[in-house]
Amino acid sequence: MGRNIAIKVARAEKDMTQAQLAAAVGVSRQTMNAIEQGTYNPTIKLCRAICKVLGKTLDELFGEES
Repeated sequence: MGRNIAIKVARAEKDMTQAQLAAAVGVSRQTMNAIEQGTYNPTIKLCRAICKVLGKTLDELFGEES
């Protein structure tokens, strides 16, 4: 599992910090950091919450890279 740059980019586009995104989806900033670093595999429920807040699809943020 590699780094999730797509979440970081989408978060930056919304001018959100990790802490703000974490609070919006109900997790700690440390958990959000671990997701972005690729060291934590979020549940589908959490993935969907992140997508909703960032206005992206599951494929855009969590899809496999070609």
